[in-house]
Amino acid sequence: MAAFVIADTKIENADEYEEYKKQAKAIAESYGGTYRARGGRTEVIDSDLWEPTRVVIVEFPDFESAQAFAHSQEYAPVAKLRHANAKSTVIIVDGM
Repeated sequence: MAAFVIADTKIENADEYEEYKKQAKAIAESYGGTYRARGGRTEVIDSDLWEPTRVVIVEFPDFESAQAFAHSQEYAPVAKLRHANAKSTVIIVDGM
């Protein structure tokens, strides 16, 4: 069953963040990830809690593949780029 990594990111340094995007995409793809949304237009329909900024959705073949990507040695230094240049929330959710 597919799983999704969903991130909401507020970019603070766009130039440096471009390097993160490039590196993260290649690593996600090596774990079977396919980008389904990457910072496109959003509309909040109803929310008491969430005001998204830049939403990214990456589909993985299963929850374990998504976890393997998120916790991989390859991704760890790239995640530091994200932390240095943006504020974000990232979750993994099982598909149906």
